[in-house]
Amino acid sequence: MTTLHKQAFRGLFQLIIMLATAIFLPAWTLNYWQAWVLLVVFGISVLIITLYLMKNDTALLERRMSMGAASEKEKAQKIIQSLAGIAFIALFVVSSIDHRLGWSFVPMGVTVIGDIFVAIGLLIVFFVFRENSFASGIIEVGPTQTVISTGPYARVRHPMYTGAFIMLAGVPPALGSWWGLVAVVPLILAIIWRLFDEEKFLMQNLPGYVAYQNTVRYRLVPFIW
Repeated sequence: MTTLHKQAFRGLFQLIIMLATAIFLPAWTLNYWQAWVLLVVFGISVLIITLYLMKNDTALLERRMSMGAASEKEKAQKIIQSLAGIAFIALFVVSSIDHRLGWSFVPMGVTVIGDIFVAIGLLIVFFVFRENSFASGIIEVGPTQTVISTGPYARVRHPMYTGAFIMLAGVPPALGSWWGLVAVVPLILAIIWRLFDEEKFLMQNLPGYVAYQNTVRYRLVPFIW
């Protein structure tokens, strides 16, 4: 096992521990079956993506290891990533508090649908990684990077964000919460802010991106936006 592989497994373990803490501590109980199911669905999905990158695209795996506000080069992106990170944790915390205080009643079937949304969202992210080896965790343009217009990129310009939105929308109902959906709103706004800033950067630094924008008109949702 290489050092990169060890770092990837350690990062995944730390992520799961962080999410478990953000869920179980506010809930103040381990008797929370919705949380356990969500962690399994999320953990297995991310593990599959990680194993795929280990075998097929170690360069992308290494790029994905550098992400977050500290890794960003642009000041605006540092701010956006900081806000997004806070909102991401708040999504789990609010949903868990909702569960603890009993604010919401979410049927089991809806909880299952939430877990399916999480899996589908991460599946879309997998397809993005398979298609685009330059899907870095930060906004940058590699020396040999070219515009990708195949696979999910033939439908929308930012399919990874599309997958992220689907996944995030699934988290609160998967945790048995309706109020958690309120916490999704600032996270979505932060990602859209990042999207506009990223497009501006790519138009200036990635040859052919403007032509790609004219060909693929939709950013996130086909035929809508």
